[in-house]
Amino acid sequence: MPPKGRNCRRSLPPDFLSNLPDNVIDLILICLPCKDAVRTSILSRKWRYNWCRRTELMLDASPWISQMDPTIKFTNTINQIMTLHEGPVTKFTLDVGSLKSCPDIDNFINFLFRNGIQHLVLRLPSVQWGYIYKVPSSLFTCLQLRHLSLHHCLIHPPSVLQGFHKLISLELFRISVSSELLGTLISLCPLLEQLALEIIEVLNIIEINAPMLRSFDFKGCISSICLKNVPCLAKISLIGEDSYEDMENFDLAEFFESCYALEHLLFNFFKSQLLDDALDEAPTRLPFDLNHVKHFHLPRIELVESYGLSCALCLIRSFPYLEYLEVGVYLEEDNGIVESLELEWFSNVTFNHLKEVKLERFTGTMPELQLIELFLAKSPVLVRVLIDTWLLDGEDPDIMLNASTELSNYYLASPKAEIVYIK
Repeated sequence: MPPKGRNCRRSLPPDFLSNLPDNVIDLILICLPCKDAVRTSILSRKWRYNWCRRTELMLDASPWISQMDPTIKFTNTINQIMTLHEGPVTKFTLDVGSLKSCPDIDNFINFLFRNGIQHLVLRLPSVQWGYIYKVPSSLFTCLQLRHLSLHHCLIHPPSVLQGFHKLISLELFRISVSSELLGTLISLCPLLEQLALEIIEVLNIIEINAPMLRSFDFKGCISSICLKNVPCLAKISLIGEDSYEDMENFDLAEFFESCYALEHLLFNFFKSQLLDDALDEAPTRLPFDLNHVKHFHLPRIELVESYGLSCALCLIRSFPYLEYLEVGVYLEEDNGIVESLELEWFSNVTFNHLKEVKLERFTGTMPELQLIELFLAKSPVLVRVLIDTWLLDGEDPDIMLNASTELSNYYLASPKAEIVYIK
């Protein structure tokens, strides 16, 4: 006979989840995605509202894309967070770029500003849906912000702009703002170290006055940028969306004049005004050397015209301590006769510190081979040349074999240099 009464009772294990200290629970919740943190409310009574103390929140559109009206769903969720949340919210990300309209977030933005927000990311619906969100002017009174990222919105600050005196990182992507306001806003961020801009409109000159700036990423009309005061700037990424005519107004030497601390450069351009209009040839180098540049990435070099290539070599020549060079070579079909790149044109060029060269989209044409020959012959400490081969469907594979045979016969200024093919 089985035991009866209290003798059959077995002692239950303690509820470890409920007995965890609050600080341990908070650490667990902060490591979970926001959606999963809310789901922990079903674990026990004690856990029901623990997520409400979470200091980092993220809301994205993915759970609601299939709903009938995701905008209303978002609004209800935001209202619930404002009602239940306790304590500060130091980091918040709202990613609703896939929606056709923006949920009502003005009250929530003000809620964040009252609760110690330091890191704010708003990725809002694209203007292609005929709607653009206007950021509330209270944003510019949030002096504790350290990181700010805004996508697809209209910025209209109050009449008196105080700036963000603690801001370290600023990202503005496809926003609507005047060049004067943007320049003023940047100048009122004295601690700014990272700046990323994607400008869809052709603005007047934007002056970048940021004495602590170390990283600058820009996509748009390059001729509208002026680096006025950037003594610490070490990394620049420039992707021009200019027309051919716009780039003729861009003075490359003037642009880099204040960048004497530059170490890393990505520069995607079409044509730059390196010279006076009366001249017909690009100069051999800039009027000054940038001695700290170690990495240089040119995503696109058109080898069909000697001027564009000369501009690229002018930049390379102005970086006397360059160590790593990455180049994307492009040769479009039906562009007429390709001019020969003779080594004699660059008899005074020596890349004394160049250790590695990478060529992207290599197709084995003669201008590409001549460019590699130039680096092999003029780089006494070169270690390797990485060649990213680009063979289209239907093309003769013997092209690459012939190119490899040709390269093996070139003179090597460095005894350590090797050619490595990658796919």
